[in-house]
Parts: sequence; C-alpha cells; structure tokens
Amino acid sequence: MLPFATRTIAVTTTYLHIPRRDHFRPAFVENPDLLVLEAREPSVAFYRFLYDAVGRDFVWIDRLLWTDAQFQAYLSRPTTTVLVLYFQGTPVGYIDLDASEGAETEIAYFGLVRAVHGRGFGKHLLSVGVRRAFDDGAERVWLHTCTLDGPHATANYLARGFVPYKTTTQDEPVPVDWQPPVPTPRENRD
Repeated sequence: MLPFATRTIAVTTTYLHIPRRDHFRPAFVENPDLLVLEAREPSVAFYRFLYDAVGRDFVWIDRLLWTDAQFQAYLSRPTTTVLVLYFQGTPVGYIDLDASEGAETEIAYFGLVRAVHGRGFGKHLLSVGVRRAFDDGAERVWLHTCTLDGPHATANYLARGFVPYKTTTQDEPVPVDWQPPVPTPRENRD
C-alpha cells in the first residue's frame, strides 16, 4: 500500500531502444562545473535520495515500498551501474543501468532534479550512460518512458538515436493531488 492517497489515470508507456552502437548520437556538454561519477558502492539512503529528488514530480513510485534489503540487493549486483551527475559539487541527476539481461542494458531510471532542467544536462547524462552501457559490452540499450515523464524526455531519447518499438496503455496510480509538471522556461534542446 502506497503511503499516500491515490487516483488512477491512463498512462501510455513507450519502449525505445538503440539497437546497435552505430545508431547512437551522443551530445556532450562542455561545462567545467559538470561531473559524472559512478557510485561504486552507493548507500541505500543516497539512492533513495536520488530516486526521490529526481522522480518525485514524475510519479516514480514503483520502488517506494522497497525495503532497505531489496535496495541493497539491487545495488550490490555487478550488473547494476549508477552514474550520478554533479553540478557545482551537488548531485543533480542520475542514470541507473541494469545489465542483468546479458547482451542488452536497460536504462532503469534516468533524470534530473527540476532546478537544472532546460540546461542541456539531460542530453549529456544520457550520452554518458549510453556510452557506458556500450563500453561495458551491451549490444542493445533500451528504456521506457511514459506520459508521466518530463515533456522533453522523448525528444532527448530520439535525438540520441533511440527508436520506439512498442507502446502500451494501462491505468496507473498517481497521488490524488498530482499535476503534470510545467516545463521550465529555459530551453536548451536538440
């Protein structure tokens, strides 16, 4: 049971993939204040912080009820990679790579805190994550996004070379008072 009252809405989920490395179109940002570091031994508390800070506005709720033991088991797997984006020394986003399916890697979670939306940091972090997945041996990188996610998420995925391959719609719970986030006025997209 979720720790808040919910209502149900129809959510469309789109699955996208980069079927081969030569389809990948990276876009890195040259900014000395940006740094991506692998969290080699992330604590459960730090991962929960990232999950909440990035996902709160987009109804990331599927791991809210995970126990510390479940998080620790997930984070301890050699097939889990967590890359954290720092801006001026502060964590502002992350990408969670799950390579448990062998030759393919799922981007399980990816996003930025609202304060840095619109600065081009998303394309940078996504590019770093996809490059890491291919460098680690993935033949295919995939993810899913949905109508609860940020309004520019899909455009970023398509610009990096992701191609949609499946769409589903189903009813999902959201907090009773949830409203879709309003896009930030700063737009640095490509």
